[in-house]
Amino acid sequence: MTSFDTSPQWNVWRALLALAVVFVMLATTGWTALRSHRESTALQASLTKWEHGRLHGRGLPDPEADPSRLARFFASLTPHDRGRLAHRYPLAVGNMNGAPVSLRYRANRIALAQARETEHKRVHDSRLSTAGQQDAARRMDRYASLLSPGRHILAFDPEGSGRVAEVFGDLSTAQRISVVVPGVDTDMLTFQRTNRKYSAPVGMATALYAAEREASPGTRTAVIAWADYTSPDGLGVDAATGLRAEEGAVRLNALLRALPGRAPVSMFCHSYGSVVCGVAAHGMPRRVADIAVAASPGMRVAKASHLGTTARVWAMRDASDWVQDVPYLELGGLGHGADPVSSAFGARVLSARDAQGHSGYFQPGTDSLRNLADIGVGAYDAVTCARENDACRSGLSGTVTAGRA
Repeated sequence: MTSFDTSPQWNVWRALLALAVVFVMLATTGWTALRSHRESTALQASLTKWEHGRLHGRGLPDPEADPSRLARFFASLTPHDRGRLAHRYPLAVGNMNGAPVSLRYRANRIALAQARETEHKRVHDSRLSTAGQQDAARRMDRYASLLSPGRHILAFDPEGSGRVAEVFGDLSTAQRISVVVPGVDTDMLTFQRTNRKYSAPVGMATALYAAEREASPGTRTAVIAWADYTSPDGLGVDAATGLRAEEGAVRLNALLRALPGRAPVSMFCHSYGSVVCGVAAHGMPRRVADIAVAASPGMRVAKASHLGTTARVWAMRDASDWVQDVPYLELGGLGHGADPVSSAFGARVLSARDAQGHSGYFQPGTDSLRNLADIGVGAYDAVTCARENDACRSGLSGTVTAGRA
């Protein structure tokens, strides 16, 4: 009879092997979406121009300065001068944490119009291949959509596969702010979808915004669809490591530190987005009241208490979600740590029994979306726990609306 090693070390290696096999299989069976990465330095060029620019004979502040300093600079300007800067340096201003939100919207409309014109020329450039012209046409259509009346683009970068963030609601007057952080295969072209609408950042954010208004009609809310990081291409090696999450965490915390006002912020992190939120958690400002993860492959810690945040940590996973089959471990940089819905992790586990798979958590009418919306408006007494003992509401009472410093 063959003897099998059942030692803890062997079990770890078996799990690691299983993790590698899962990601390789998924990556080679259609889950990995290859995306073209065109060289573009438009944002850097705009920042460089800003760094050498002058206004009324005086130099401009460091675009990477503390958001509060940049906010004071813009507040000292006349509306005319703010408009001049937006037109001169649209990408720089449109992505500048500390610039007034309304000015960022205005600057990004200018940048989007310029990018659309660039793609229009590429569509008719005979030097490009048919595939290149088709890519340009898709980008041109996306930029045109983002330029539609009433859309509020908080960040935009056409480089590579593209990054973007959009606001729903009035960010400056909101009493509660929600930030949706999506997972793999998120870029400019997948930011919004017609098919499987609620699996894309715009669909997620609009569904959450509507559900929050239904949950608390008297609460002024704003939701940010945040796709302003370079996500992994499908479920390959990048998705199994924390590199993209570490890069995204820096960008995410820069945004959070620059949000206007003092309204409490709730983070809603889906799939690999929960890895980003896990890495970012210790650096999030104290106004972040909640971090809720759905379909999480892990948050790169063994326990919620190791995240280094004062925010409440929530987790949910539907029983039909394939992510439950990914080994929950981290070894040698591969894998993302413990299962956030496990009892040992220590998160408040929410019901998601009707989410219908990996991408259904923001589908209107589901328990999962209602729970996320209740967290977003601070109605903690209304959430539905995954377990019958209501442990996820332990220590919570009523609706919380007050901000934290």
